[in-house]
Amino acid sequence: MGKKEQMQDSEEHYGGIKPVSSKLMKEELISICAVEEEEKQEEEEVDIGLRRGPSTGARLWGRVRSTLLRQKLDPQALQGKDWQRTVISMNGIEVKLSMRFTSREFSLKRMPSRKQSGVFGVKIGAVTKREHSKVPLIVRQCVEEIERRGMEEVGIYRVSGVATDIQALKAAFEANNKDVSVMMSEMDVNAIAGTLKLYFRELPEPLFTDELYTNFTEGIALSDSVAKESCMLNLLLSLPEPNLLTFLFLLDHLKRVAENEIVNKMSFHNLATVFGPTLLRPSEKDSKIPANPTQPISMSDSWSLEVMSQVQVLLYFLQLETIPTPDSKRQSMLFSTEV
Repeated sequence: MGKKEQMQDSEEHYGGIKPVSSKLMKEELISICAVEEEEKQEEEEVDIGLRRGPSTGARLWGRVRSTLLRQKLDPQALQGKDWQRTVISMNGIEVKLSMRFTSREFSLKRMPSRKQSGVFGVKIGAVTKREHSKVPLIVRQCVEEIERRGMEEVGIYRVSGVATDIQALKAAFEANNKDVSVMMSEMDVNAIAGTLKLYFRELPEPLFTDELYTNFTEGIALSDSVAKESCMLNLLLSLPEPNLLTFLFLLDHLKRVAENEIVNKMSFHNLATVFGPTLLRPSEKDSKIPANPTQPISMSDSWSLEVMSQVQVLLYFLQLETIPTPDSKRQSMLFSTEV
């Protein structure tokens, strides 16, 4: 057999792939075993830490929350690239926190969709007009899937979904993918909940609109219950029709979620805390938070008061029994020319 024939025989024997030397294979195996051993040791250390106390995780999380509440970030001392780092330890487990200040104008960028058929970052009215619907399809599909298998999920809407799943679902809705329903049925329900929250968060204008934001926050502060109800309902019915119908659809869903509070732990207050700051958001001119705050404490107080008002507005509508719903006889009010 000639040299050329030997080379061909060698290539056929290895399927056209050049053989790897035993030395390289040995080095690769040693490297893999070393990584696996290191990962195993890390897992064992975590297990040991958890076994030291059955409530270690809960107590550690409590300590993290306490640290965050006490932490004061100085917006003047922390520049854009500077992070304030903290390490919290308990029973051999460490939580490393990195925090930095971001001014309000950079905290939320509502980027319009680059796709003609996109829905994220597009006004609700434009989406419903294009779809010939009263409520955007993305809202209806997410709600339907959550009601199908997520109503008893502990912490639904509060527990974060996997970021990659949320982005994949967002891309599917943006591309008007016909298989989006199949994707949703195979995804963790928390990712679907996260996609719905992301949709509302990226609206170019909050659901309750910039124009009416101040009116809602002033109305919720009224002490007279009769005057408050009249004011809040009139303001609600002043919303653009797509915004109003979408909110009523979402509100009806959130009330059904709260009916399972014993199982899912999501009360009206918890749901209002999650959705309030997303559905209501002040415009730059109405915000009580200065764009370049010089007093960290007053900035924190202003932010807290603003968020509290946003939560209270949604909580009020969740608790209000006389609010109009799409199925009620008062639906005609939604289309009244006098509103």
